[in-house]
Amino acid sequence: MGRRRFYAPPEAFAATRAAVTLGATETRHLRNVLRLTPGDELFVFDGQGNEYRCSLVAIGADSSTADIIELVPSQAMSMLDLTLAVGLLKGEKFDLVVQKATELGVQHLLPVITRRADVKLRNDQDAARKLTRWRRIAQEALKQCGRADAMEIEEPVEFSRLVSRDLNHDLRLLFAERDGSSFEQAYGPSAKPSRIIALVGPEGGWSNDEVREAQQAGWTIVTLAGRTLRAETAAIVVAALLQHRFGDLT
Repeated sequence: MGRRRFYAPPEAFAATRAAVTLGATETRHLRNVLRLTPGDELFVFDGQGNEYRCSLVAIGADSSTADIIELVPSQAMSMLDLTLAVGLLKGEKFDLVVQKATELGVQHLLPVITRRADVKLRNDQDAARKLTRWRRIAQEALKQCGRADAMEIEEPVEFSRLVSRDLNHDLRLLFAERDGSSFEQAYGPSAKPSRIIALVGPEGGWSNDEVREAQQAGWTIVTLAGRTLRAETAAIVVAALLQHRFGDLT
């Protein structure tokens, strides 16, 4: 049996790190799905890279408590600080990107509002609902894949605002279907970047104006062997390639 893993934010841990309180969602899962009872072993991580072996003490209606036994080794954070920026995609397609980006060790995920995206945010409430959903999916993926550090998902940002930001990244890469350099030409044989932002387009692709705007702002345009990939596939492939080349997927 694998570890029965649960998430609790840092403030849910006692100051002495002797005990932890799990919230309503995690409590329902351990009680109704896993059928845990007091005395059972469970593992709790804090989203900051720490994971603890615990013993369940009490289960309430909306919370549960556990005693912390010891700090345990968890999956190490990737040495690459990777931001994956992805044009908004329909429903389950963006959900898939969130899940796989978490599994692949992406540190930051940026939903991007682009000109050709099929998805339009109706208002701030619509954006907030989507953000809540994505963060919940990322948390579930964290529990499954063994990570103890949470992937940060930012609020959706307009394309022009993103590419014009004063970003402190060693590489800024925009992946397009045409007119870009190869993957290796984008960074050179001796490059060892520690912070990368990779921008992947929506289902409708980039407009010529968007590509030109990114180039003028100093982004490097990259094309993957001339292949036209589905947007969700491209986002996952890009994350895997960058983690393999500069991160921990060796």
